[in-house]
Amino acid sequence: MTNEIKEFRDGIFALRTRRFGTVAELMIEALYRLNESQNQFHDRYDSVNDRRVEIKFSTVMKENDARITATNVIEQCKKANLGNRAMKSNEIEFFAFDCNIQQIKRIEFDVLFYGLFFADKIAIFKAKSEEILDIPGYSDFQHKGNQGEGQFHINQRTIDYHMKNRFIQWLTYEDLYNLFSNL
Repeated sequence: MTNEIKEFRDGIFALRTRRFGTVAELMIEALYRLNESQNQFHDRYDSVNDRRVEIKFSTVMKENDARITATNVIEQCKKANLGNRAMKSNEIEFFAFDCNIQQIKRIEFDVLFYGLFFADKIAIFKAKSEEILDIPGYSDFQHKGNQGEGQFHINQRTIDYHMKNRFIQWLTYEDLYNLFSNL
């Protein structure tokens, strides 16, 4: 990985919430030639197939080895950097991780693109709205009283299901950099 690509990747991992989500949305839009959403309840629109598209991604980080306490706070903060925690795609059997794909409102979209930003490449998955009910651990309740907004976790116990049933493609950071450079 060149210095330019590494800096680009590290920047993606440093983004938080909405800004990170925008990167994932632009990636899926460019890869699958999607259009802007028709309203604020879904992320993009597939005009060829007349489908509302939702996009959810997560960065894959190794699980923390200890809780933060008054006696280890400095050590835990120093260990929390990207170099120590970002997980490569070939490490899923060796390190615990937990990625939460959340705020899923199945009634508001027809297809979900979701995925994982590993340290070395990106895994892209796809499910129709009605297929989400089959995802291991899916819950239609994310928070108390929040009916119809669900979530599921991708971790060591569930990753095989996603790879065998929902996987579309791998994308390297160089591929993503080039994709964005050509927009």
